[in-house]
Amino acid sequence: MPRHYLKKATLTAKSDASETKKIVRSILDDIEAGGDQAALDYAKKLDKYEGEVLLSPESIAAAAELVPDKLKRDIQFSHANVKRFAEAQKKTVSNFEVEVVPGLIAGQKAIPVAAAGCYVPGGRYSHIASAIMTVTTAKVAGCKHIIACSPPRPDVGIAPAIIYAAHVCGADKILAMGGVQGVAAMTFGLFNLPKANILVGPGNQFVAEAKRMLFGRVGIDMIAGPTDSLILADATADPMVVATDLVGQAEHGYNSPVWLVTDDKALAEEVMRLVPLLIDDLPDVNRENATAAWRDYAEVILCADREEMAATSDDYAPEHLTVQAKDLEWWLERLSCYGSLFLGEETTVAFGDKASGTNHVLPTSGAASYTGGLSVHKYMKIVTWQRATREGSKPVAEATARIARLEGMEGHARTADIRLKKYFPEENFDLSAEG
Repeated sequence: MPRHYLKKATLTAKSDASETKKIVRSILDDIEAGGDQAALDYAKKLDKYEGEVLLSPESIAAAAELVPDKLKRDIQFSHANVKRFAEAQKKTVSNFEVEVVPGLIAGQKAIPVAAAGCYVPGGRYSHIASAIMTVTTAKVAGCKHIIACSPPRPDVGIAPAIIYAAHVCGADKILAMGGVQGVAAMTFGLFNLPKANILVGPGNQFVAEAKRMLFGRVGIDMIAGPTDSLILADATADPMVVATDLVGQAEHGYNSPVWLVTDDKALAEEVMRLVPLLIDDLPDVNRENATAAWRDYAEVILCADREEMAATSDDYAPEHLTVQAKDLEWWLERLSCYGSLFLGEETTVAFGDKASGTNHVLPTSGAASYTGGLSVHKYMKIVTWQRATREGSKPVAEATARIARLEGMEGHARTADIRLKKYFPEENFDLSAEG
């Protein structure tokens, strides 16, 4: 049977962003022209903050004193897991060289970018985990300069736990500045910071748009939209667990889609009954977000079988994908489009978001169909090199000259000609395109 929507979204995450673009473009232009002072002016206006911008060692130490010991241990636990996973990822990329033809050696080298700018959201929610995810991976990758940037609370500053996490994970500088002005400061090298080579980390629509506009002059991890999550569940799933997981992700924001895909109508109906009850039990701000997300963006889709469920999931290419169904190995082999996969009831998206080790900076809005999430690889340039003996260069030069002439690129051809004439003056070569 075709997919049947028991609940259909009335809105999508891709809304008109024209006003956001105008605002961001104006701020970026002002700060690029006005430098440090312009950034400070926007911080005063938008962050409602006029305190220390680059945190001193004394300020970092004072913030650490305010973090409870139990939370410090949790941050250290999460950092250790993320670091361990990132180190394993780094081992999958290695330098190598290969003799392509006799006498011609080509190689690969992985070089970390010099400076990374890590944006850590700190508005409605203090994203401690984002500091861990972004700074730790940059450190493992080998970046020489790591800047952690987070919005300060009005007249207060950055949340102490974010400061502590950024410091423990290896940030060289911590910048108390939010939104577009923070992104601009890292990109333009304000406040005597090194210019960032790459910008990473989640943020609101203004941060995402700033990264999009700056992409090209600086690298970015990805252009992210509202977070999204999909659960694949069959009749063996626990409806209460499924409903709780959906609500847990819906609280991210009013426009954060959550989707349930199942082949069991009874499960779907029970989950739809439970979700509003669980939302009503949330604290006020969380309840407001989850209510809007479930009402306007959530979908519940009934499929004929697990193959149709998997195909539906791949079409959606969710940021977070959870499988609560039997035969997990089948799902692991079959599924191909997701940012991060959570197999079985024993794990959940929140584990990946906070402490299990995999990175929570992931592709949204269907981008998982063509890219993965943040990893050490994002901070590394995979470059190539080559060297050759004169004999080794001979067949390559001959082929290059003929191909270049066939393309009409005579200048390219002559760079090969001159080497053949210099290295092998006694030989005659047929280097015409028609030869």
